Amino acid sequence: MKRLLFLLSCSGALLYGAELAGVHSVYFLPMSRGLDQYLANRLTNEHMFQVVTDPKMADAVFTDHIGEAFQAQMEALYPPPPPLEKPAKAEAADKEGKDKKDQKKEDPKAVGLLTDTVNKLSNPSLSSGFGRAKGTIFLVDSKSHQVVWSVFDPPKGSTENDLDRTASDIVSRIKKDLNPQNPKTKN
Repeated sequence: MKRLLFLLSCSGALLYGAELAGVHSVYFLPMSRGLDQYLANRLTNEHMFQVVTDPKMADAVFTDHIGEAFQAQMEALYPPPPPLEKPAKAEAADKEGKDKKDQKKEDPKAVGLLTDTVNKLSNPSLSSGFGRAKGTIFLVDSKSHQVVWSVFDPPKGSTENDLDRTASDIVSRIKKDLNPQNPKTKN
């Protein structure tokens, strides 16, 4: 039984590393105190990930919060694909079945749907930073929306040096998790 648990934990560690290793380009959502800027600087200087300004080009997204507000942001950045279109034969049959009067009645409704705007973040609590777990950083896969990597490393203070030191610590942790080989075990 102990062997089975050991094997499962090792395979989980390998899967974890494989997901993180698959990340090449990252996008940053705004973080508290501007930590995203310090992290982007450190990651760029260390040549660990390519930092992109277009979220559609990113393999993963760095954020300091997850939940409903984050999910709404991800849906805005990565909208779901449109539904598949009907085959051409089915569309032709639908067009033949409708007369021109019915089509005129439907056109204003279709235009009305396109002009109505909906604020996805109409609930102020969704965009609020209140209640965030300060110091937790998440790396989320842009396609599956699964957390690939996370760390808890709160800044020691709010000065630029403190934020830069925290960003450096986070980047060191990512390096360690990308290369799990411990150099102390070499003989």
